[in-house]
Amino acid sequence: MRPQANNIPSVIQPRSEVDRVLDRGFIWLTRLFALAIAFILLWIAFQVTSSAIPAILAFGPGFLFQSAWNPVTSEYGVWPQVYGTIVSALIALLLAVPIGVGTAILLSENFLPSAIRTVLVFLVELLAAIPSVVYGLWGIFVVIPILRPIGGWLNSTFGWLPIFSTPLTGPGMLPAGIILTIMILPIITAISRDALISLPPDLRQAAVGLGATRWETIFQVLVPSAFSGIVGAVMLALGRAMGETMAVTMLIGNSNNVNLSILAPANTISSLLANQFAEASGLQVSALMYAALILFLLTLLVNILADLVVLRVKKL
Repeated sequence: MRPQANNIPSVIQPRSEVDRVLDRGFIWLTRLFALAIAFILLWIAFQVTSSAIPAILAFGPGFLFQSAWNPVTSEYGVWPQVYGTIVSALIALLLAVPIGVGTAILLSENFLPSAIRTVLVFLVELLAAIPSVVYGLWGIFVVIPILRPIGGWLNSTFGWLPIFSTPLTGPGMLPAGIILTIMILPIITAISRDALISLPPDLRQAAVGLGATRWETIFQVLVPSAFSGIVGAVMLALGRAMGETMAVTMLIGNSNNVNLSILAPANTISSLLANQFAEASGLQVSALMYAALILFLLTLLVNILADLVVLRVKKL
C-alpha cells in the first residue's frame, strides 16, 4: 500500500463562508466600478451636449463645414479645426506606427542583451512621463529650426505638390505632427510589446518546427497573432493624438484656414478650446462646447471602427 505524502490532504477542504463573501463582494465591487465609469462617461457626454444645445439650434450640422470663426459677428464653424485634428493625428500615426511596432518587436525579442532591453524599455516608458508643455517648448526651439531648411527644400523641390506648396516659416502642421509622433510612441511601443510577449511560446516553437525562419515567425505568426493588441495600441495613440492640447497649441500655428500643405499653419479642436474658452461668453461658449462634442464623437467613431477591425480580423 502506497503511503500518502506528508502535508498533502487526501480531501480538498471546502472554502469557508468568509472566502465566499469576500469573492462575492469583490465581484460586486468591480461591477460597481465598471458602472461608475460608464456613468461618468455618459455624464460628461450629457453635460457637453446640454451646453452645446444653443449652438446646435443656431448653426445645425452646417457648423461642421463652415470655416468662419468670428465672435464679433457670431459666425462659427469648425471645419478648419476638424481638418487639422484629423490630418495632424494621421501624420503622427503614419510616422509612429512603423517606429513603435518595430521598437516593440526589438524589445520583445532577444536581439539585444537583457540588460540593454530593460534600459530601453524604461527609456521608452519615460517618454510618456514628460509634460506636454515641455514637448511644446522643445518643438519650438529644436524641432522647428531643424525642419525649417528641410521644409524649404521640400517646397523648392516638390512645391508643385499641394502638400508642400507653402514654405515652412515657423509653427505649422508638420512640426505639430512630429511632436505628436514622439508623444504617442510610448503608447504604441509599450502596448504592442505587451501583446507580443504575452503570446503563448507554443506559437514560436510550432513555427520554428515547421521550418520558418526567425523573421517569418515574427511577421507571419507573432505579429498577426498580436494584431488585436497592436490595433488597440494604435487606437489609444490616435485618441491621444486627436485630444492633445498644449504641445499642439504651441506648434501648429492656430490658423483658422484649411490649407492642403503640411508646411502651413493650421489648427485643431483642442487648440481652439484652449485658446478661446477662457475669454468666451454667451453663444461662443456654446459653440466651443459644440466643437468639443464633435471631438468627442470623432474619438468615439475611431474606437468603434477599431473594434470592427479587430472583430473582422478575428473572424478571418
